[in-house]
Amino acid sequence: MTSPMTLTLDGMTCGGCASRAQRALDAVEGLDEVSVNLATHRAQFTPQDDQGLTRALNALSEAGYPARGVDLTFEVDGMTCASCSARVERTLGDVAGVTAATVNLAQNTAHVSGVEGITNEQACLAALAAIGYQAYAVHTGQALDITARQSKEARDIAWHTGVAAALALPVFVLEMGSHMIPALHMWIAGTIGIQTSWFIQAFLTTVIMMGPGRGFYAKGIAALLRYAPDMNSLVAVGTLAAYGYSMVATFAPTLLPTALRAVYFEAAAVIIVLILLGRFLEARAKGRTGAAIQSLIQLREHTAEVFRDGTFVDTPVEDIVPHDFLRIKPGARLPVDGHVSEGQSYVDQAMITGEPLPVLKSVGDAVTGGTVNGEDALIIQASRVGADTKLSQIIRMVEQAQATKLPIQSIVDRITLWFVPAILAIAALTFVVWLLVGPAPVINYALIAAVSVLIVACPCAMGLATPTSIMVGTGRAAQLGVLFRKGDALQGLANVDVIAFDKTGTLTEGRPVVTEFITAQGFDRNTLLARIGAAEAQSQHPIAQAIVQAAKEQGLLFPTHDKITQTTGLGIEVRFDEDTLLIGSDRLLRRANIDLGDWEASETNMANEGKTVIYVAQNDQVAAMIGLSDPVKHSTYDALKTLRARGLHIAMITGDKEETANTIARSLGIETVFAQTLPEDKVTAIATLKTQGKVAFVGDGINDAPALAQADIGIALGTGTDVAIETGDVVLMSGDLGAVVNALNLSRRTLGNIKQNLVWAFGYNVALIPVAAGVLYPTFGILLSPIFAAAAMGLSSVFVLSNALRLRRIKPHEIKGAKS
Repeated sequence: MTSPMTLTLDGMTCGGCASRAQRALDAVEGLDEVSVNLATHRAQFTPQDDQGLTRALNALSEAGYPARGVDLTFEVDGMTCASCSARVERTLGDVAGVTAATVNLAQNTAHVSGVEGITNEQACLAALAAIGYQAYAVHTGQALDITARQSKEARDIAWHTGVAAALALPVFVLEMGSHMIPALHMWIAGTIGIQTSWFIQAFLTTVIMMGPGRGFYAKGIAALLRYAPDMNSLVAVGTLAAYGYSMVATFAPTLLPTALRAVYFEAAAVIIVLILLGRFLEARAKGRTGAAIQSLIQLREHTAEVFRDGTFVDTPVEDIVPHDFLRIKPGARLPVDGHVSEGQSYVDQAMITGEPLPVLKSVGDAVTGGTVNGEDALIIQASRVGADTKLSQIIRMVEQAQATKLPIQSIVDRITLWFVPAILAIAALTFVVWLLVGPAPVINYALIAAVSVLIVACPCAMGLATPTSIMVGTGRAAQLGVLFRKGDALQGLANVDVIAFDKTGTLTEGRPVVTEFITAQGFDRNTLLARIGAAEAQSQHPIAQAIVQAAKEQGLLFPTHDKITQTTGLGIEVRFDEDTLLIGSDRLLRRANIDLGDWEASETNMANEGKTVIYVAQNDQVAAMIGLSDPVKHSTYDALKTLRARGLHIAMITGDKEETANTIARSLGIETVFAQTLPEDKVTAIATLKTQGKVAFVGDGINDAPALAQADIGIALGTGTDVAIETGDVVLMSGDLGAVVNALNLSRRTLGNIKQNLVWAFGYNVALIPVAAGVLYPTFGILLSPIFAAAAMGLSSVFVLSNALRLRRIKPHEIKGAKS
């Protein structure tokens, strides 16, 4: 029996909830002492076996009362290859309470999802320490300074590489120089002598192995002893084999036949230099992969001028609270999110939204931390500060996306855990085969071939193939105003067949204006418009705001009203004294059994012009009709044309009448239209579109949230509501539909880059391991030198990283005109 466990449950609101949670746990096999407490929202039980907790968690989730989760992030030192990251991931996954663990080799980080109260930070750290990896917890709000850490790592490796190269040069000259230049060989033999030359090589190589190369042996041998070999183990075994044979030939030559007395000190020394050089280039490239997120972190200001005690004083940003007033000087970066209180100025938002042109901000306009003020001073009132600012949210989204493991990574995971043991076995088999069938001197050939197999194998390239592309791709996306909230959306978006769009605020500007206001005989125009404005003033919907604006432009005073009842997707009902008003679509009036009569013809005419029509009924009689026009965004035409050219089917889903929707669709070249849809109808529309393939949905409103969730990929406009943004898999910081094209380009290019890296990483190993083993020797007399094997191995990782860095050059889509 294991120890008692306590879970904190979400969703329990009453005694009935607690009873259902209790019954769910009672039904789980192998749980003892089960109790659920509504007051503390906790469940306690003692599982009889290791799988009891998992069964309990599943049962609670199915019952609707999931255990509260916890997320932990660790920086892990010592991971050098895909085998390391796979082992770290498996070890963390075995820690009590851990439900998921993902490791990013490019960042040297591990992310753990677990159960609050059971998953323990110290237990994770201890588990990693037990397999030889030192780790550090990264706490909430603490940004990962990956670039700085990797820059320091690159400097340290550069120092070790320089020292190793300086010591290896005379070793290489003494041994290989004498082979390549007969005169040099004669000179060495006639001066210091061959044996003394070997002594010098032995001394210098020993210094290299105990100094700059010490890490390979400290980590590699320890991993071997734990039966968990890694990349360091391959280097350690290979160089120690060459070094050990050479030491015997130098200091105990009588143990070897005369024909077999040879040294390979230069192989061990140069291998260490080349691998260190490869790791230096790798560390530099890895540092550049995190440059995009580092540039976002650097957008944060540390101080600001805050109004305190009657004057503006310099104040640390962490001391700013919502509703504080801040003075923003010309050219200064905004420290927090807020609204303009005084002044007017152009603000450069390129680093947040990707929009190249500054935007004019006036009193009441929202501003975002991290953007740059133009030539005029502003006074802003803070609304979101610290970790709640949009910039902080962007950084968190990018970090989460970069830490995500894509489905395509699964093939790598299945291979890399066994890759190093397999290479050790292949090297041993190679050695034996050469001993049995190789030419004389057999042991020399066998040693060269086995060491080459150990050195040429490159699990690093396989481990870096996916995470480096994800890091660079998501970082570049953030610079272009595209945020992948969920990492697997990066792969999913590349494979969509259909893109469906909401209309209002997505395809159109979302700022409709009232173009017609027709009243029935017997109704006073101003009285009616004032009442409609008063009723709609409570709503943030673009159509409601347009009606309110029309009433305000007439200088009308809004009367007081009684309770408003809203019918989602149809309209509202509101009382003014003895009068009841219905404001909404024709369906709202039909539900109230109000005869539309001749109004329907006028509605059809307006709808055919692409206008949205709102009815107003007072006391069961049609009182007025409002026509609104919402212009199509400048970017919509070109964006849709580009998406069609990329082979995507375009659809539109809108709450507008069919006539209005079809008019807009015809002007945009959209063939598939779902009109007069309520929020639940949008979900049905998405399900219908899924019969044609994978579906992405683009929307911005609260009523779009169900469709965003239903689609294979939900794309939310960052200019829309928080609900839509939280539901989307991808967030576009700009309302410009060119950002949809950018998102698709980034997704497809990044996925293509990952595939290129994986083909290279696997192809490299499949091709060169047999060559290193000597398959070309019988036919062509080619046997790969361990030195060339080391160079090839280092360059393999550098190739993968350099290929990923090409994603930094992806250009944003340029709008090419209003109409296609």
